[in-house]
Amino acid sequence: MVLDFEQRLAGLMDGERIKKDEPMKKHVTFRVGGNADYFVTVKNADEIAAVINLCKEEKVPYFIMGNGSNLLVGDKGIRGVVIQIAKDMNEIEVDGETITAMAGALLSKIAGAALNAGLTGLEFASGIPGTLGGAVVMNAGAYGGEMKDVLDMVRVLTPEGEILELGKDALKLGYRTSVVAEKNYIVLDARIVLKKDDKEKIREYMEDLKGRRTSKQPLEYPSAGSTFKRPEGYFAGKLIDDAGLRGFALGGAQVSEKHCGFVINKDNATALEIIKLIEEVQKRVKENSGVALETEVKKVGEF
Repeated sequence: MVLDFEQRLAGLMDGERIKKDEPMKKHVTFRVGGNADYFVTVKNADEIAAVINLCKEEKVPYFIMGNGSNLLVGDKGIRGVVIQIAKDMNEIEVDGETITAMAGALLSKIAGAALNAGLTGLEFASGIPGTLGGAVVMNAGAYGGEMKDVLDMVRVLTPEGEILELGKDALKLGYRTSVVAEKNYIVLDARIVLKKDDKEKIREYMEDLKGRRTSKQPLEYPSAGSTFKRPEGYFAGKLIDDAGLRGFALGGAQVSEKHCGFVINKDNATALEIIKLIEEVQKRVKENSGVALETEVKKVGEF
């Protein structure tokens, strides 16, 4: 049965885009995690649908990922097939004040295309390490900007295999959520609408944001960015600091001394160490302030 599944999978795409027993630490920004049984990179909606249909027929689990910038993969890896929508689905087209990009395009690349075209509104995304697809799913944001401010239309693949075009209102974009996340849709591409502005002014703003990130965030260590969602009326980093947890470590995992809202892989941490550290932070912050911190990072695989 396993051989039959492998043969059928190999019939859907060229062999170099299928990897077996692939270390997931190579594909997530936390740089931790065990192996995926199968890891495939897809080029278009037809390939995504074909792989999913095969998995459903063979009762093999599957997981969709982008650039791995918001994932914590368990030390025992991921069973089934990981379908990555990234560098093989990354085309970006600029037409006037509109940018259409495939789900695998990096936000930083799209922001760069906007800059080159003299378009403003996407500067906030220039330092976010994820893909457009992941950014739509969680309505990614930074420095006062969010995807909901610029998205005009998103094309998705439903779990039933139907392709839908969702306008801005239908996306139900909220704080780190969307209808895409709620209904397990898969983003295929999206249309972003921006405004014309002075290119040098846009560049200066992007440089300013880059400077702020570099000075305040622990970019020198592997992490998944902000570990916790912002609690209403509070800042997660301050709550963690107030609980005396700046620099707190378990094994190779540590609360960043530079920014307490980041849990970092300081020294070859395991996924379990990171999980234990996150849980301890949540426990102590709750005891200290009464606030329950929710994680922004998504856990996947076997721990």
